[in-house]
Amino acid sequence: MGIEGRFYQPERICGSRETEKHGMSLKEPACKSAGRLELQNEKTTEVECESAARSLALLESVGRPTGRGFAAAGQSTQMIIGATPETDYQLVSVAEALYRKFDLKRVFYSAFVKVNEDSMLPDLPGGPPLLREHRLYQADWLLRYYGFAAGELLTEKRPNFNAVLDPKCDWAVHHMELFPVEVLKADYFLLLRVPGIGPKSAKRIVEARRSGALSFEDLKKVGVVLKRAQYFITCAGKTLGHLHLDEAYVTQSLMLNEKLPKNLQDALYGRQMSLFELPAFTAEAG
Repeated sequence: MGIEGRFYQPERICGSRETEKHGMSLKEPACKSAGRLELQNEKTTEVECESAARSLALLESVGRPTGRGFAAAGQSTQMIIGATPETDYQLVSVAEALYRKFDLKRVFYSAFVKVNEDSMLPDLPGGPPLLREHRLYQADWLLRYYGFAAGELLTEKRPNFNAVLDPKCDWAVHHMELFPVEVLKADYFLLLRVPGIGPKSAKRIVEARRSGALSFEDLKKVGVVLKRAQYFITCAGKTLGHLHLDEAYVTQSLMLNEKLPKNLQDALYGRQMSLFELPAFTAEAG
């Protein structure tokens, strides 16, 4: 029961034009006002297609002058994490606005480190928030290269990132109604939403399937991380093992595969955390 999507405009019928970018044939709507993604899998689910428009804009911007007049190489900024009470949602929303409105090249995130005992400095009993810094970098990547919006990753009711799942996996388990995705039919933008599939592997899938059917072994060869993607995809109608579209089951499985960088493991735990020490997960966590 795969997902097959197409983008269309509800307000009016409009033309489209074919463009060839990065070896992919992309059909761009002539009007980019708020549209809907029609998903054919027994029922129709409507999703705003702003993320697809952002992804297309990212692809088309390659090789195009940025229009930066006084800083042609681009400007960057840095956020210190943990020194003030802002939530992750507020931080990524600011980063998104900087990218979209000011053409900022990069936002950097640094965990606050208390370098002396000045009483005016905030006290962080748990030490520098390195894991939070790591999650913000992951979310920033999703904003810049995957077409996600800050409001898709977090909300005011759920303002901070999940400690045990990366932002893309966390988004996916909260939207299990969109899965599984059939990799032989899904477009580039829908493939980008699948955990374990990045821009390069999505591009390779689109190119490779023109020549014939793909297998799970082929997906592994083009760079798909199957230990994550297997819970969200079908390939030629087949699954890799028994597919459980259950949020709790998928979450627990992904937690077992979550691997933090070694410097974070050492800083956070002093040693490798065992399976039995993982925090309990609830549907509202994160």
